[in-house]
Amino acid sequence: MLLQLQPAYERASLSPPFSPPNPSCIIWDVLTFTLRHEHAQGPDGRVVFADVPAHRATELSPGGESTYTVKTRGISVQRPRSLELFHRARRRLGAWTIPWDPVEVIAPDVSSRQTLSLLSKMTFNAYLDPEDKTWYDLGSNWTVGYPFGWEPDQDGFRGHVFATPDNSTVVLSIKGTTAGWLGGGGPTAKKDKLNDNLLFSCCCARVDWTWSTVCNCYGGGWKCDRACLETALTEDSLFYTVGTNLYSNLTYMYPKSTIWLTGHSLGGALASLLGATFGMPTVAFESPGEALAASRLHLPTPYSLSHVTHVFHTADPIAMGTCTGVLSSCAIAGYAMETNCHLGSKIVYDTVGELGWAADIRTHPIAQVIDKVLAGPWKDMGGKTDLGEDGVPPAVPEDEDCSSTECYSWEFSASSEHTNFTTGTAGCGR
Repeated sequence: MLLQLQPAYERASLSPPFSPPNPSCIIWDVLTFTLRHEHAQGPDGRVVFADVPAHRATELSPGGESTYTVKTRGISVQRPRSLELFHRARRRLGAWTIPWDPVEVIAPDVSSRQTLSLLSKMTFNAYLDPEDKTWYDLGSNWTVGYPFGWEPDQDGFRGHVFATPDNSTVVLSIKGTTAGWLGGGGPTAKKDKLNDNLLFSCCCARVDWTWSTVCNCYGGGWKCDRACLETALTEDSLFYTVGTNLYSNLTYMYPKSTIWLTGHSLGGALASLLGATFGMPTVAFESPGEALAASRLHLPTPYSLSHVTHVFHTADPIAMGTCTGVLSSCAIAGYAMETNCHLGSKIVYDTVGELGWAADIRTHPIAQVIDKVLAGPWKDMGGKTDLGEDGVPPAVPEDEDCSSTECYSWEFSASSEHTNFTTGTAGCGR
């Protein structure tokens, strides 16, 4: 089955929603999942779901591997009382503050290495078609679900949807950037690069005078039009807007399910932004700092973002926010990755201090995290700190003064003097 997802007011033609059993009958200590769907963005900007047949899920574990389980925890999240009020606040219509309601949900246990390992494999698989030979087998308890964005002509937002057999919990895994310097490229590389340069640069990917910009908000010198930037980020073709539509349709398909979000790099940042928007448990891996993008998107802030967790290591210059400057690896490849502040909390593995790694862009791919950070107990990986068999570094909030260090050399005007904020192409930059 192939479902092309539509705005909420056009969804009546979709197939009937999937219904899980009564939540009161479910034991929440561990969960098991399979892949259900692939998802993607087509050339017209619509999000498309495609079912993954059950026989393909079975083929992914030909050796009959043992059951994979995910440990869970109960948490309280803050959700906007009304999405209409939320989006009005984003557009600065009426009151800018909105009421938030606490909701008790089941979330992944981010203090468990094995849980982080399995979620990281879901993010790796978001880059691949399930029939790719490098796909990580998640075990027979995770349903192979809808992949999104995998038709040949779909060049945007991609990933997979995993679900438990009873549909009680659904995981939306979002693909990150694919580019030659990260080991690939492909049909999504152009839009990936555009989103990277808009979301994580100080001003339209203006690194120095040799760079062309991806939006028309640069005002000369170190000046940038803040209102123009904020408007540019709301274009319908950009991934955050596509993600909100995808999430809306996913909740239609699974109206009673708990939804988790995960992703790597750009996918992790998008998962975090969506998790902050809808109050859903989120685990992001090696994500660039997305707090500045959240501010520019005017995302109203709930009382707590503890349900959003970032996992990264100290040798990754993208997650650490050090891949900056005209001579950096990112800039040489045409990416202006200039942010470093994250939403929610962060679990940071000290691969530089404890494993002796050097800061290197080649440590950014999720496979490095899976195979060299999360594959076993930290001591077995070479770490000096004893975290135990299944332990991880403590989750800590972002530094309170982090935002004051981002883009500190830029002067941002409060009102727009530009009328043309059209975003450029991925060929812009360098």
